[in-house]
Amino acid sequence: MKLSQFKFKLPEEQIALYPHSFVRKFKNDDGTEGSFNVVRRDESRLMVLHRKSQKIDMYHTDDKGNPIEGDFIQFKDIVNYFDENDTFIFNDTKVFPARLYGMKEKTDSKIEVFLLRELNEEMRLWDVLVEPARKIRIGNKLFFDESSTMVAEVIDNTTSRGRTLRFLYDCPHDEFKRELYALGEAPLPRYIIDRRENHAATPEDMENYQCIYAENEGAVTAPATGLHFTRELMKRMEIRGINSAFITVHCGLGIYHPIEVEDLSKHKVDSEQMIITDKACRLVNETKQSGHRLCLVGASTAKATETAVGTDGLLKEYDGWTNKFIVPPYDFGLADNMVVNFYEPESILLMETAAFGGYELVMEAYNKAVKNGYMFGTFGDSLLILND
Repeated sequence: MKLSQFKFKLPEEQIALYPHSFVRKFKNDDGTEGSFNVVRRDESRLMVLHRKSQKIDMYHTDDKGNPIEGDFIQFKDIVNYFDENDTFIFNDTKVFPARLYGMKEKTDSKIEVFLLRELNEEMRLWDVLVEPARKIRIGNKLFFDESSTMVAEVIDNTTSRGRTLRFLYDCPHDEFKRELYALGEAPLPRYIIDRRENHAATPEDMENYQCIYAENEGAVTAPATGLHFTRELMKRMEIRGINSAFITVHCGLGIYHPIEVEDLSKHKVDSEQMIITDKACRLVNETKQSGHRLCLVGASTAKATETAVGTDGLLKEYDGWTNKFIVPPYDFGLADNMVVNFYEPESILLMETAAFGGYELVMEAYNKAVKNGYMFGTFGDSLLILND
């Protein structure tokens, strides 16, 4: 397919910069009024796409099955579409505070350092991105706190913006990581940071940009669809008898790299580390073999399971990397249900969604989402794709 086939006009006001929330008002003892925002991750909108019947649902229905205009389906309603012994497959990667700011020695220039991954624990070596990159050369030192205890030296250039840093911090590794992360902030996508009024992450963002079931540290991008799940929703799923299987995909920045070729067959995506355990395989395969449904939570989970599915349609253990790029037409080998966010134009996540739900039906859903004010992006609304 062609890149231009995934282009659509997305109004600026429909790019979500914060999690779904509502304003709660209160009165002070002196009679004055105040208000504050209450985050409700699972009360964002959920559109439902039915692959076989080609239907798209946006509203709750009355007793006769007629849509109630304006009464939008919410994400927490997802539990109503599944039954006992169905299984959701989650990505339990954990985001770490990867964005920090340092000062270049002598010039005191402010430098953004984005941590990608630790290369060597003993030597404190990290693979990072720096901005502005033109100011950072091998041998330069960066200072990250006023006491100058957290210092890093540039020891290699890896890409135009990539550098290898050696942190000069002599202490046990656990203490080093704790001190380093204390200086960092939530690695919100650049499109969010740039659009916010103060162009900065808040202390609350580290919690908001983390799935409540996150377990295995290593991601610099949150698996966005999972952000909608709350403890209350997970408990409702458990009570209903819906299973949860967890795999790990350490999401990187590759999903935000612009595609520069019209012919998508020529585009290469970044590799991401993934781990699928025997425990996850057993639960997923038992679900499938017993005739119950599997639901993939997010595009990263779909990419990983398609990397590890066998020719027999069953999930296999996996510990390695994947650079799988899924575009239509594509036959998924494992699951036949998926929930994803609404993504930006020309993104690889939109392409994967279209491969799963069918290009024309998914683009029709996107058209409805734009017309009806759905929110897009990491903190945006979601699309449930069902195989019925």
